[in-house]
Amino acid sequence: MPVINIDGVDVYYHVQGKGIPIVFIHPPLLTSMNFIYQVNELSQRFKVIVFDVRGHGNSSYSEKALTYPLISHDIKQLLDHLKIDKAFICGYSTGGSIALDFLLTYPKRSLGGILTGAMSEVMDPLLKTKITLGVKLTEWKALKALALSVSFTNANTRRLFKDLYIHAKRGKTQNVEQYYRYSLSYNCTDRLEQIKLPVLLLYGEKDKAFHRYAYLLQEKLPVNECILIGDVKHQLPTKAAVAVNNFITQFVSVHGH
Repeated sequence: MPVINIDGVDVYYHVQGKGIPIVFIHPPLLTSMNFIYQVNELSQRFKVIVFDVRGHGNSSYSEKALTYPLISHDIKQLLDHLKIDKAFICGYSTGGSIALDFLLTYPKRSLGGILTGAMSEVMDPLLKTKITLGVKLTEWKALKALALSVSFTNANTRRLFKDLYIHAKRGKTQNVEQYYRYSLSYNCTDRLEQIKLPVLLLYGEKDKAFHRYAYLLQEKLPVNECILIGDVKHQLPTKAAVAVNNFITQFVSVHGH
């Protein structure tokens, strides 16, 4: 099992395929397993890199509290380790906020961004409530119940549900809680115009609550393409994998030079 030791923390990662590199970032509690369809399909054309955020899945517990800048730093260390100069950075849900943080912090290490159901800040009451519930459940040591719910919501087959759940419940309660909590306060909206790299925005047509984030990013990011994927809600990497992979393939093929 490949791991990179970053400041005493073993961060699990997996690389598959050759070509233009794409790094995928998962949201709290979920793991790199959430990108199984991207790993299997996109690796036929590109170098796909997935990893488990500190304290999640196969990565070890982090004494240092999880923040987006810390996770961005870990991605940079991973790229250094793999001798990759630049990569596309793809984040799902709150993982997309980390992708934005990486583009802002390390523009010279980025080819562009791919944001699936992402946001530059958490601004609507419903999402705040959902994330706060995640914080509370981890505080109440109800990680398995939360892992069950998150895995069920993102799975589209019984097998994938089982795999997502097995990996999610390995999460270290404190680190998962820190990841949830940080997403409530993070805000890079005022800095979005600094991102000069191309960014692909993918959202579910039925994910109505997130359309405000799509329009905000579309308005603020200097170079972007926004696509609403039909007949799907928020769980794009698993439940709209074919469409997501096609749009990523087109985008990376055009901008990855």
